[in-house]
Amino acid sequence: MLKKSFISIMMLFMSAVWAIDASKEPLKPLPPPAKVDEVRVKIGRLLFHDKRLSKSGTISCASCHDLQKGGTDRSVVSIGINEQKGGINSPTVYNSRHNFVQFWDGRAASLEEQAEGPVANPVEMGMEWEAVVKIVQQDPQYKALFAKAFNGKISKKTITEAIADFERTLDTPSRFDDYLAGDEQALTAQEKTGYAKFKQYGCIACHSGVNVGGHMYQKMGLVHDYFKDRGSIKKEDLGRFNITGKESDRHLFKVPTLRNVELTWPYFHDGSVKTLKEAVINMGHYQLGITIPDKDAEDIVAFLKTLTGKELAN
Repeated sequence: MLKKSFISIMMLFMSAVWAIDASKEPLKPLPPPAKVDEVRVKIGRLLFHDKRLSKSGTISCASCHDLQKGGTDRSVVSIGINEQKGGINSPTVYNSRHNFVQFWDGRAASLEEQAEGPVANPVEMGMEWEAVVKIVQQDPQYKALFAKAFNGKISKKTITEAIADFERTLDTPSRFDDYLAGDEQALTAQEKTGYAKFKQYGCIACHSGVNVGGHMYQKMGLVHDYFKDRGSIKKEDLGRFNITGKESDRHLFKVPTLRNVELTWPYFHDGSVKTLKEAVINMGHYQLGITIPDKDAEDIVAFLKTLTGKELAN
């Protein structure tokens, strides 16, 4: 109990220091667009939306990462081939190039590695890579494009590289980026108040950097036992532990980006929370050990909505 209280106090102390010293701005604007080959991006966009990459011909990458829904599917868990339910909430694909690892449990070190997994996963797209390569090789449009971008080489490696390059273009600059760049008029008074409270309460301790998250692992239920209160634990709840087998990694997850969070309900790895205000209050309780009043939570939500991209991809 003392350890949990100490962690909570330290996180609040760190956020207070950041709030007082403006030179220690913990959030950074998105960098310039990624430098990628346009033909590779075109291939990746086509593949991202191609349902032929699934065994049933009904599922594409975009099925779980809908670019018009904040890069998610807005489901508690995603639905794969044959109406199979996945075990975890689908994270957004937007701004994913800024994450230090991919997937909630960090099992993919790169976007290429991430793109490889769902295709062969029997619950998701359920396809064999050999069959995917054959489909792409027999498609005249793909054949012509791969000739330009990959010297005609069509393989699992070049397919995943193309998808990853497309995903690298999915940055979503927001009004908050304009504010960080010096435009004081980009945010309203309430949104600025919400940002100050976001820092003062300690949210910033984990949700910082370019992606307002996505750069570290953190335990779900750092101060209070989230899973005890929820009343159940399943394999996916073990998080990073499933990859490393280390007890210290039990219930550790990649801290999600908060960019476009307004659009990516339901929230948390288990999709258990429907509203952003409820998510803020729950995080205050389980991660910081504090009670965030309704008005302050509403102000923080107002700030979080400034992280919504001004334009979404197609």
